Amino acid sequence: MRRLNALSLGLAAAVAMAAPAHADTRFLSYNASDRVTQALTKGVTLEVRRGLFGAVQVERLFSTTARGTAGFTRGGPDAARRVLPDGATENDIYSVNQDGDGRGLSRALCPGAEEVWLIMSRVRAPRPLTMQAVGRWSDGAYRHCVTLSYEWRGEWATAPASPTITN
Repeated sequence: MRRLNALSLGLAAAVAMAAPAHADTRFLSYNASDRVTQALTKGVTLEVRRGLFGAVQVERLFSTTARGTAGFTRGGPDAARRVLPDGATENDIYSVNQDGDGRGLSRALCPGAEEVWLIMSRVRAPRPLTMQAVGRWSDGAYRHCVTLSYEWRGEWATAPASPTITN
């Protein structure tokens, strides 16, 4: 019986250690579906990381038509969700990192805001995507800035992983 328990424990540990290796990165591309979105971002490509059980986390946003990329950090204040327009169902919140082109994206979406969050609908291929931009101003107030609407365009192919060479 002890041998069976030890074997089960060892197998569970091996599966747990191998789980992160099954996560994969995908690049999902979207076109703007309305005039406001077209004026601000045109098309975007999202770098998403899909976990072992299918959970998706957005890592970065790339401009499809121009040079530029912004990194995201998952999570944000609940106060940002409370200022969404009536009927908004988006729930996944990401802070726009202020390094690199993230500062420019933040300024374009929420001019004058000190911090900016994107609250997204569930990212799934081949479904449309909605993002709500919310900013926090110097007076501490959270304000909804803009709704961005996208249509599914496709998934970028990535290069296959190179084989590991052992001597």
